[in-house]
Amino acid sequence: MNPAEVVARLRAAGCVFAEEEAALLAADGRDLDALVARRVAGEPLEQVLGWVAFCGLRVLLDPGVFVPRQRTALLVEEAVALGGRVVVDLCCGSGAVGLAVAAGLPDAELVGADVDPAAVACARRNGVGARAGDLFDALPEHLRGRVDLLCVNAPYVPTDAIADMPPEARDHEPATALDGGADGLDLHRRVAAGARGWLAPGGSLLLETSRRQAPGTLAAVTAGGLAARLVTDDDRGAAVVVGTRVRGS
Repeated sequence: MNPAEVVARLRAAGCVFAEEEAALLAADGRDLDALVARRVAGEPLEQVLGWVAFCGLRVLLDPGVFVPRQRTALLVEEAVALGGRVVVDLCCGSGAVGLAVAAGLPDAELVGADVDPAAVACARRNGVGARAGDLFDALPEHLRGRVDLLCVNAPYVPTDAIADMPPEARDHEPATALDGGADGLDLHRRVAAGARGWLAPGGSLLLETSRRQAPGTLAAVTAGGLAARLVTDDDRGAAVVVGTRVRGS
């Protein structure tokens, strides 16, 4: 298959950046026809390639594992700006968020956790010390009260809205990485309710949300006993609630 044919097939399948995708697939070195067939069938490009570019890193990505979104770089930037020695990437997926934060804080201890065993395996392939379990149940007890940065990109898509998502996400990413319950905030409320006990004095929870859902996320974080603020980036369509455990509390 020549380059023009690859571009034509990708464009016909609805790939907006067909030329760029064709170049990446051609450079992969594996059977190009097979790779193109997977992409045309709707599999995310990043899962086809087996990696995703995120915050200047190349993060390995397995089929069926959540694809990191570029808007999540805002969470990473806020975490690095805050600083800390103990970093937890909760709902870690491939471990991309934790890896990017650790790249900016090279002396930090990083622990990842996810309920999906496939995600945990992928994060471990990326060098993250990831553990399987439901939210805080996965964390080692010795981290309680010691976490400086609790970075969380938990699912926040309302259940009824999943059907409206692009097929790439809806059909190829696990429901556990997308479904946030009726209003999308079920996991946010659970994380916010349990975060304070794990944070060190002055430590912060960083929780990705949407602009529309931000008031609910802020309310949940405040109800969890943290001083909450909202950070947004309109260019990236990103929103992050930062909740800090006030020293002395």
